[in-house]
Amino acid sequence: MKTKQNNIIDWDDHLNGKYGKKGTDTREKFEESLEAFTIGVVIQEARKQKKMTQEELANKVGTTKNYISRIENDASDIRLSTLMRIIREGLGGHLKLSLEM
Repeated sequence: MKTKQNNIIDWDDHLNGKYGKKGTDTREKFEESLEAFTIGVVIQEARKQKKMTQEELANKVGTTKNYISRIENDASDIRLSTLMRIIREGLGGHLKLSLEM
């Protein structure tokens, strides 16, 4: 909702205007893309926190630096088994998922 004083638009209203309301195809595609981007950022930040290079992480999980880079930059779909291996074996973490309906 816009306010007259400062022209601030509510985030949900912005998303509705740009991508459509929740449940529409364009909004669903945006939400999926956002989730993929978020996964990449989480992996990148965890890797940096561990002071690892992309190549070091790739070697730990049996993949390539290029693949890790593509995941971190949201340019590649990632299989759940690969994601779990990166988190568990590469970063020493645990994956927790949630389902919203």
